[in-house]
Amino acid sequence: MGCAQPREAKGLTDRRLIPPSWRVLSGSALKMLAVVSMLVDHTASALLARSTAVLLRVGTHKLTLYRAMRIFGRLAFPLYCFLLLEGFIHTHDRKRYALRLGLFALVSELPWNLEHSGALRYAGQNVFFTLLFGFLGLCVLEWLQQHPEDLRRCAFALLALLGVSVVFKADYGCSGYGFILMLYLLRTEPLMQAVIGSCFLSSRWQAGLAFIPINLYNGQRGFIRGKFLQWLFYAIYPLHMLILYFIKRATIGW
Repeated sequence: MGCAQPREAKGLTDRRLIPPSWRVLSGSALKMLAVVSMLVDHTASALLARSTAVLLRVGTHKLTLYRAMRIFGRLAFPLYCFLLLEGFIHTHDRKRYALRLGLFALVSELPWNLEHSGALRYAGQNVFFTLLFGFLGLCVLEWLQQHPEDLRRCAFALLALLGVSVVFKADYGCSGYGFILMLYLLRTEPLMQAVIGSCFLSSRWQAGLAFIPINLYNGQRGFIRGKFLQWLFYAIYPLHMLILYFIKRATIGW
């Protein structure tokens, strides 16, 4: 993953409707957009849910600050899933990648619980569990493509991962897990990927907006290199939830 040359976007490069000269976003740019949209979304959810500030009014319709931030925040999950797919395709060590996802799923659980409930326990599980189950599902799909005779076992494994995501109440649930698999299965059909992907999640058209930057992806890794920045990209998730928890507790309380 260290080369500076453009990486093949696995079927997207030549079949996207957007011309190559417009594809200006590197993987690092997508990561930054994913992080910023996540921070905006979670800040609105944690601190501004009661806000009535209006940004735009047209007749009887109004767009509040809270609503605008949540719409922008819907970009985050599809972008993280696409980056997961890119990581799955290009990583040299699938086992280490899965272990890293599992580690941050565990590390993020307490900040997730605090930020969502103000307590040590919360019914749902953080999104790293969703990404982990999705990553394992991608491994199963790839194995199935290489060993079609294992259809029955692979189907069982995929259904088992789906069941675990439901039982664990992972963020975005079975739709999030299915969304990740859909990205992989339709990776050579970007138009269908965008249309079906926009219908997959509960946020629908808002999540569909994420396919605009996804199709502006140029296949290059970008400026986020080295282990420190890679780990920081992961660590932002639990850290920002802890910060939001303490801010909310000190200001508006629970």
